[in-house]
Amino acid sequence: ILILAVSYLFLLAEWTHCHRPPPPPPPLMLFCKTKLLFYIGNLPSWLQGTLLRNGPGIFSVGDTTYNHWFDGMALMHSFTFKDGEVIYRSRYLRGDTYKDNMAAKRIVVSEMGTMAYPDPGKNVISRVITFLNHTVPDFTDNCGNNFIRYGKDYYATSETNYIRKVDPVTLETQDKVDYMKYLAVNLVTSHPHYDKDGTAYNMGTSIAEKGKTKYTLFKVPDTTAGALKNLEVICTVPCRSLLSPSYYHSFGMTDNYFIFIEQPFKLDILKMATAYMRGVNWASCLKFCPEENTLIHLIDRKTGKEVGIKYYTEAMIVYHHVNAFEEDGHVIFDVIAYEDPSLYNMFYLNVLKEQSKTSAMSVPKCKRFALPVQTDKGIDVGDDMVKLQYTTASAVKEKEGKLLCQPEVLCDSVELPRINYDFNGKKYRFVYMTCVAMTAVATKIMKLDIETKERTEWSEENCWPSEPVFIPRPNGEGEDDGVVLTTVINSNPGESGFILVLDAKSFKEVARAYMNAELHMDMHGYFIPMEN
Repeated sequence: ILILAVSYLFLLAEWTHCHRPPPPPPPLMLFCKTKLLFYIGNLPSWLQGTLLRNGPGIFSVGDTTYNHWFDGMALMHSFTFKDGEVIYRSRYLRGDTYKDNMAAKRIVVSEMGTMAYPDPGKNVISRVITFLNHTVPDFTDNCGNNFIRYGKDYYATSETNYIRKVDPVTLETQDKVDYMKYLAVNLVTSHPHYDKDGTAYNMGTSIAEKGKTKYTLFKVPDTTAGALKNLEVICTVPCRSLLSPSYYHSFGMTDNYFIFIEQPFKLDILKMATAYMRGVNWASCLKFCPEENTLIHLIDRKTGKEVGIKYYTEAMIVYHHVNAFEEDGHVIFDVIAYEDPSLYNMFYLNVLKEQSKTSAMSVPKCKRFALPVQTDKGIDVGDDMVKLQYTTASAVKEKEGKLLCQPEVLCDSVELPRINYDFNGKKYRFVYMTCVAMTAVATKIMKLDIETKERTEWSEENCWPSEPVFIPRPNGEGEDDGVVLTTVINSNPGESGFILVLDAKSFKEVARAYMNAELHMDMHGYFIPMEN
């Protein structure tokens, strides 16, 4: 009755609106394949494979425009390295969102930061359906955040229950896959982990499913095509609030444990259900509760159960885990942490266009936490249970079975961390990140030596590098024996964008390949070795 009443008031208000047809959309690049324009330096002969990159590429359709950079329709890129050459391809993800928007010649599918309202020229029934669809939303399949692999299949992904299978060679958009077909989850991360045998691990949120809101860890074995049908639930973690689940973008994994951070950055489900009626976007329904603690869940991979100790720290917001490992009865994990949610606001298009010299976002810090796994019985209240000599991170006993964890800050003003994935879940020394000292857009990339805290940077005037991706040399010696790949947007007059190859040890340039096509700022990437 409430929904029908609100629908009536909504339609009554909309009935008097004036209408005008939108202009046709601008011409769009549907497919681009090109060898690179020219090279400086020589590409390593052993570098054989394809780097996939994903990010937003279309920001307006007809006379409608997205509000937020994350909302733009996905544009996929690939850089195929073979025999000392690179072939570049790009293609828009032609999912249902893309097709519906293009057919309507306007944005008709809502995204997190942009609420799509119906064409004023549509009839009353269409407007009622649009309203009801936003009350219990069916999310977008605009998968423009990353690429993930399940079995032998590759998917473009965001964080909704939809992913899109793609051909990693041609970038052709293929099947639309709904996680809900295999598991009751409304949101799923775009940063899974992988074992040596190819098994993928991921986690998602089930909202009010059978009266419970919970976080679900699952795995997908490395089998033939269609591996998702073999999905297995590892465990579930109850949410501390039924209608306000924590937002999370990634999680940590070691040989024996999963690390899940339940942070006080929450999605208000009731506000989300009424956002369309109130004329606000879904992003406004994310609320940060700085007065609450951040819970750290440490889950045994073998049993699927949390360890007996409860860990917590002060309020923070984490998007990206760096790595985690075990040593001497401790689980150590590193994350990029913020003091508030201002990062998201920095990517509204009107803010990005201002090109402000000063940043309103909190400074991201690379923080290290240490979790003692052994029992706290016999330990006095107030004692620090961390016994590692190489970190200042602490875990102080507050009461029986409960530890207050304080991190060590490894460095600050960094984001988009990548490591040598052969060291994922193991003790490691090097991490490669973007530098975001003044704005949310990176102007440098860097290599951090965690042991010595030494930073080595690459930058060039009027250039904006992407997330740095480490590629190991086959049969290499040492953790940093390989190269780092980053795509670079170049605004120098008369110059085009390029893909940059750095020696990972020295962080010196090995080669770059300029392209005769426009590059777009993207989010994340995935490297597929040639043998795969």
